[in-house]
Amino acid sequence: MVMPLNLVSDKSPFISLLMITLIVMIGLIVGPLLGGAIASNFYDGEFITDLQNFTLKPEAFDAILILQGTGTFVGLILFPLIYVTQLEHKSLRPFFPAQNNLPMILLVVALLGIVFPIALSPIMVWNMNLKFPEFLHGFEQWAIEKEELGTKLTEQMTNFTSLNHMLAGVFVIGLLPAIGEELVFRGLLQREIWRASLKIHLAIWLSAAIFSTIHFQFFGFIPRLLLGALFGYLYYWSGNLLIPIFSHFVNNAFIVIMVYLNQTKVTTIDIEGGEAPPAQFVIACAVLSVGLIYYIWNHYTKVDPPVERLDNSYNNNGPLA
Repeated sequence: MVMPLNLVSDKSPFISLLMITLIVMIGLIVGPLLGGAIASNFYDGEFITDLQNFTLKPEAFDAILILQGTGTFVGLILFPLIYVTQLEHKSLRPFFPAQNNLPMILLVVALLGIVFPIALSPIMVWNMNLKFPEFLHGFEQWAIEKEELGTKLTEQMTNFTSLNHMLAGVFVIGLLPAIGEELVFRGLLQREIWRASLKIHLAIWLSAAIFSTIHFQFFGFIPRLLLGALFGYLYYWSGNLLIPIFSHFVNNAFIVIMVYLNQTKVTTIDIEGGEAPPAQFVIACAVLSVGLIYYIWNHYTKVDPPVERLDNSYNNNGPLA
């Protein structure tokens, strides 16, 4: 059995998971509060009040990106990094080990980040139109409200009026969440659930379920769960957090860029239109996704396995607490 290295903490994994959850929750409170305070200086009016009432002025784009970017950076990047490096006194270097053929792998996972969601599009459409049984009517109404809230915020953040706005969107909507979410859900939670249970598949799917749940958009839960599981396996196979981060970033950035191209009439493809592409295109992307996943799996299990596949023992940080 392949054993997880103690990259996150030398404490009991259960204590570590509790601390990670607490740190992230605090960060996700402090981040938006700080972001709201900063964003208010870039908005002519009562920013927080208008945001809560959905009455933001058209020029609120900068303020919204500042709010979103600050919240993501503080909650999902800064606070988790402080936990790992300052409270646990761990280095970040083992999360990003040197690997052979890295440029080719990055190219493959970048393509996978584009075609895999397209292959999932029929599931996405099904999930969007899912009807809950009568006894879950209250939950369904709550989920619909959360979905509408998320849609409105997304529309505000992707109301691009210039190329610079689109590039800012790629940074705030594409890069920061890719780094923060992969650090927290794969680098921290997945590793510690694995260390606690010694069951890697449980760790991958449970962290993916938490990843999907935390978005509070349940009419996209299943495809987001599958995407999170993909990133989890990319991290497990490679042992390098850069791999899922890059695939996640390309996926996010591709959506942002396609939205901008649609808004500027460069393309008529509406990636957020709620409809699946033609069946033959979906099938082609599904076949390509399987091939790309097989290539990555084969590379990291047969050609160039990471340390955790070569050594069943822990590193010099000690055995499982």
